[in-house]
Amino acid sequence: MNFGLLMSFRNSSRNELSYSELYRKHVDLAVEAEEMGYDTIWLTEHHFVEDGYSPSMVPLAAAIAARTKKIRIGTFVLLMPLYHPLHVAEDAATLDALSNGRFDLGLGQGYVPREFTGFNIVREERSRRLREGVEIVRRVFTENNVTFEGKHFTVRDVTLYPKPVQRPCPPIWIGARSRSATERAARNGYHLAGTGAAQAEVYRSALRAAGRNPDDFHIAQLRFGYVAAKHDKAWDECEFAMHHLLTKYGQWIGEANDVPGDENYSKIPPVGKLREASDAGMIGDGLMVGTPDEAIAQIEGIESYCTHLALGLALPGIDPKKVRASMKLFAEKVIPHFRKRKKAVKKKK
Repeated sequence: MNFGLLMSFRNSSRNELSYSELYRKHVDLAVEAEEMGYDTIWLTEHHFVEDGYSPSMVPLAAAIAARTKKIRIGTFVLLMPLYHPLHVAEDAATLDALSNGRFDLGLGQGYVPREFTGFNIVREERSRRLREGVEIVRRVFTENNVTFEGKHFTVRDVTLYPKPVQRPCPPIWIGARSRSATERAARNGYHLAGTGAAQAEVYRSALRAAGRNPDDFHIAQLRFGYVAAKHDKAWDECEFAMHHLLTKYGQWIGEANDVPGDENYSKIPPVGKLREASDAGMIGDGLMVGTPDEAIAQIEGIESYCTHLALGLALPGIDPKKVRASMKLFAEKVIPHFRKRKKAVKKKK
């Protein structure tokens, strides 16, 4: 299991920091994550969100790359339809150089209607824009004198400089929810930023059908959480922030209504009831709030189909000191459980 932290650099009304202070403290947390033994920092983006949800991941990734030596840095995910593919490729190659080959490029099509409205991009074009964009990025990473003519993007005789440090290119991940997008990611040989066990099996089946070995590919799962010595303490410290986070996602997913049942995401219990709904299994499996032992049990439930965990501990509005304590407890009590077991398996072999 690759243990990663998802960071979105968000405020909330509970703990309003200046954005200069917020960015500085959260970059510090990313640096400390390397020292604690985490494997990856995943950055994420949305646009026009009043809590400041990080709209520009490249400078954040560069800041983290400049201050770290080992930890990987990835996008979970960059909203490809909102960018020109050549800018994405050049930014990714530059980040790969800055980090000396520690960059992962995760790409997705996006879903929030207001983002497409703001950028004056037709939302119904997003899937094709993603497909064309990913192909251009992959080709300029690995080929010279690239020419591509698509419906949305055209490039002529392009050679990328500098080329990425990683060969043939940085790992490319695709964020997907639908079956067709999942199968397409597998056919094209990309890693999957996924949404559960059923989708993982669709992905692996599609890899095998395309003549690929599933063991050569990665599946990441996103969880939002908070860890403390006692279950109630974890919820006491994070429930307001978790409610803020889930309410925003629920609103966006409900407005997008991409998949049957998305309208249910907007039905978030109020603060004070959220923990009861989560403990009763009424909010799905996207939260990881509680003790280290409870986190271990959850991870053991997903490790059969998941290679990478993207865990959002830096919730909006929580004091960075408390986030640091949660990160440290997870690093000291949860990660070693899986590291020791891995070593024991290797010794048996």
